Amino acid sequence: MDNKSGSGGGRGSGRGGGRGGLGWGGSGRGKYGSGSGSGGENYSYPCLTMHQPWASLLVHGIKRIEGRSWPAPLTGRLWIHAASKVPEPETIKQMENFYREIYTVNGIIDINFPKNYPTSRLLGCVEIVGCLKGDELAHWEEVPESVRLEALTNFCWLCEKPQKLVVPLEMRGYQGVYNLEKRIYEAAVRGLTPVAGPLPAKFPLPDPQNPLSLKPGSLQFTSSKASEVKKSESISTAIAGARAAATQFSRKDERWNNQMDALWKHDNSRSKEIVAVHHRANRAEYHHLEMKASPTFGSSKILSAALKGISQNH
Repeated sequence: MDNKSGSGGGRGSGRGGGRGGLGWGGSGRGKYGSGSGSGGENYSYPCLTMHQPWASLLVHGIKRIEGRSWPAPLTGRLWIHAASKVPEPETIKQMENFYREIYTVNGIIDINFPKNYPTSRLLGCVEIVGCLKGDELAHWEEVPESVRLEALTNFCWLCEKPQKLVVPLEMRGYQGVYNLEKRIYEAAVRGLTPVAGPLPAKFPLPDPQNPLSLKPGSLQFTSSKASEVKKSESISTAIAGARAAATQFSRKDERWNNQMDALWKHDNSRSKEIVAVHHRANRAEYHHLEMKASPTFGSSKILSAALKGISQNH
């Protein structure tokens, strides 16, 4: 479900070996599969700030699709940061009910939801293995029905291998996909632990020889296979509730999403320059909002406390 938390631009290359690889059309470099997307952005340790409860649901492996109005700008490891807005109890209830309902299609009725939804914290990471249009995912019979029911947006980022931090790190976020500071990354990577979701997704490649073959427009369906998952009344109600929960952020991010939608329709050098400008401008604006909403802590104190907590939990 699209939580309208932000956006980023770019198309890099390579699956990145699971660590910060880039999406379609750019270049990779470095030990951990870093590289650059369009708009001149370099992603060494790419991170995305999301609103709660979507951020924790993703890191806990319950949410397997990150819905957006724009294609994923990368493949490989993507760090997940929770924004500063404290989620409303009703929002949490709606989203938990959505996932509770769609998992019943696959016979799963016992889901361990997060005990809390922390804000202004780096929570963990997932592996982005590709991106599809919502209509493609909804008709893709090679993945579980519950995954297909998550196809509620224009573009669906396909997420595998969730990992959470033993001790979430307090930090400020930005709008769009951005790089973690190296010192934050070095603290975070030491505290990751794998997560077993209710039904982990494994997205098969259309072309097994091409790790970048899971991209918008890559799936071809015959009429006999173009069927959507049948929705019961309770599932339809849950989907409506999930959509309503996400719309609370729509107006706030409408300008950004409209800009990205327009730019993605014109993939040329000029639009890439504009993407870079908007990306930096919105990053600065989002950082300013986070500064007003979050208490200020010194980075050294944050990392020291986090590392201390990690050592105590091992």
